[in-house]
Amino acid sequence: MDLTTAIELYRKYADDLAAVREQQRRRLPGIRAQLDDIEAELTYLRLRELRPATVVEIGTFHGWSTTWLLSALRDNAKGIQHSGRLLSYDVVDHVLRSVPADERWTFTQGDVRKAQLPAEIDYLFLDAAHSASFARWYIAELFSRLNNTPVSVHDVFHGRRPMPFSEGAVLVRWLNERKIDFFTPSAKRAPETFAELLAVKRELGLDQPLRPSRDNPMVFFDLPR
Repeated sequence: MDLTTAIELYRKYADDLAAVREQQRRRLPGIRAQLDDIEAELTYLRLRELRPATVVEIGTFHGWSTTWLLSALRDNAKGIQHSGRLLSYDVVDHVLRSVPADERWTFTQGDVRKAQLPAEIDYLFLDAAHSASFARWYIAELFSRLNNTPVSVHDVFHGRRPMPFSEGAVLVRWLNERKIDFFTPSAKRAPETFAELLAVKRELGLDQPLRPSRDNPMVFFDLPR
């Protein structure tokens, strides 16, 4: 993922994204939105392009991210029988009251560190405990066994740098030590990228905000082979 790719994806899937945005708009305020618009849209667009068979979501809360992920899998199913599955994990089950049952989706309540995760993960979405200890856990237990897997991690760049002693600080240090490039639409960390994406959204008629926050602190990267 880089800026050029992000812009290409916005253009390629503009019509489908417009329909999903309207669907998501109708879900509000019945569901508590956590992701900002651009990071949610890029998550959807990435899944559309990559067409992963198994998506693992760690941290659902009220299910805003879950609905974006399921929308991508649904839209990938157009014209084919199987389009992938979403396996979601959280210690609370609020998501069951806000996200309708879906044959593509399995929710498991409990501490993900004690769960039986699938051997093959084609896309990993992380938005759970934002502590340094949790980041150290998934780096050691998940990243170490995944190969070339695309990853999204939320709440990293609310400022130009991650908060000290946070999940983001541990993750960014790990990425930098291994020279793994990452992409962020964060308005604070990457203001020029954020501005260019807003311009493309405006051009495509996708700029009406779904929620007011403009932080977009997520990072996107691919684990090494």
